[in-house]
Amino acid sequence: MPEFSAVEGMKFIYPILIGFMVVEYLVARENYELKDSLAGFGIALGASIVASFTKVFTVVVVFQWFFDVFAPIREQYLGYTSIGFAWWAWILAVLADDFNFYWHHRLSHTVRVLWAAHVPHHSSKNFNFAVSIRNGWFITLYKPVFWLWMACIGFEPVMIGTALIINATYQYFLHTKLLGSLGFFGKIFNNPYVHAVHHSSNVEYLDKNHGGIFLFWDHVFGTWQNIIPGVEPKYGILKDPETYNPIKLNTHEFEAIFKDVKKAKNLKQALMYIFGPPGWSPDNSTLTVKQIQAGAIPQGAPSNSASEAA
Repeated sequence: MPEFSAVEGMKFIYPILIGFMVVEYLVARENYELKDSLAGFGIALGASIVASFTKVFTVVVVFQWFFDVFAPIREQYLGYTSIGFAWWAWILAVLADDFNFYWHHRLSHTVRVLWAAHVPHHSSKNFNFAVSIRNGWFITLYKPVFWLWMACIGFEPVMIGTALIINATYQYFLHTKLLGSLGFFGKIFNNPYVHAVHHSSNVEYLDKNHGGIFLFWDHVFGTWQNIIPGVEPKYGILKDPETYNPIKLNTHEFEAIFKDVKKAKNLKQALMYIFGPPGWSPDNSTLTVKQIQAGAIPQGAPSNSASEAA
């Protein structure tokens, strides 16, 4: 079955990626911290176990189901049943995939329950290839939703799965201090120099640079931020769980949501704690990223205190 082969193909890439990680460690081991790296491997192991079920199911069953169900509609109204495998179709698939990733990624930073699933990827205070494999265990439960439209309009499921693999592999190489901005190509393609901004907890850099392969999505949709001279990226998240436990790193924000929902005074507050932006509170005792960047100060805090966000 070709769809299954496309997803399975990822396993042949893993040894190569691990090899690059070993080389990076040998060249710049100062960028690695043992406990942090072990936590990253623990997160990656759990994510791989989940993905071994969900990814194959998504491509073989879910994408194929939507592709088949909408085939008669495509034939009737668009005059085709499949976009096919022409060279231009592959280019469109990669572009569409990256568009999907941008919005999946952006919403994973601005919708709290999605942030809870994504936050393990940002919980490291380091920036290296070991960070690239810190994929949250619950991401695959909602990520495919952003790709369903591709199957509906006629992209072959195997093509969607391959585009996902291309994007994931490219992004692996964004997490290192050993590569720069890629010169001219770095003005079009995502690169470690600007992805460092995305992994930074500096107020100026929060919720910026969500693109996967291409940079123009951030320019078009207003989330672009270059490195600011004199503002060195500080990696990690504002509300550090202060743990290396992979289970805790995957669940701490869900626990925080549960606690907040229990203290909600009405349904609207409960829903905002779940689906509102991280840091939202009805009394501004904690702040969202936009509030922090606007210079707001949480109620009850001294004027010189740092705000808490997600």
